[in-house]
Amino acid sequence: MTNERTLDPRAIRALVIAGWTGRDAAAVEKHIRELEAIGVPRPKRTPIFYRAAASLLTTADGIEVLGDASSGEVECVVYALDDGLWVGLGSDHTDRKAETFGVSLSKQLCAKPVSAHIWRYDDVAPHWDRLILRSFAHIGGARRLYQEGAVAGMRPPPELIRLYTGGDELPRGSAMFCGTLAVHGGIAAAERFEMELEDPVLRRTLRQSYTIHTLPIEG
Repeated sequence: MTNERTLDPRAIRALVIAGWTGRDAAAVEKHIRELEAIGVPRPKRTPIFYRAAASLLTTADGIEVLGDASSGEVECVVYALDDGLWVGLGSDHTDRKAETFGVSLSKQLCAKPVSAHIWRYDDVAPHWDRLILRSFAHIGGARRLYQEGAVAGMRPPPELIRLYTGGDELPRGSAMFCGTLAVHGGIAAAERFEMELEDPVLRRTLRQSYTIHTLPIEG
């Protein structure tokens, strides 16, 4: 069986974005405070599962957003496909201004860039906690490390799937974003966003990057 394949976003019929998935309550609180600092209300519960349109998923190297108030955040993404569970890389790109008055609304306003390549979940499950997420933001022409950390800081996919579905399987044709890391230096909009999922055990890395094109707000 192949352990890597190319993702066809058209195969995804349901998109779920899991939020506040950290295992460490202090780390979860840190991210909640980051968002509170820009006006985002605290979640009703943790973790929480937001639904968004599957059509938002894209492997394109650029997205268009309204204004300059949006930003990306790197996440693992699990996919329930016809031949089992797969894992890739994604950015839950979100309109931060809209987030201050409606988190569910903000999730729907921006495309969700994902990696073109994905790995079979069973290949990484035995060493899941050793996987590393990383992102870089290009701001004002300078590239800086934006996020970095082991996925061990967040609840693993099987636990999130159980919490969301009440069972052991994600419905076929579904994708689930599995949570993000705290950022270095505060949440900020960028001109370009790079992300990585590193597997130090099998010595491979998924990478994806995209440019953010801002559209004018006319009213």
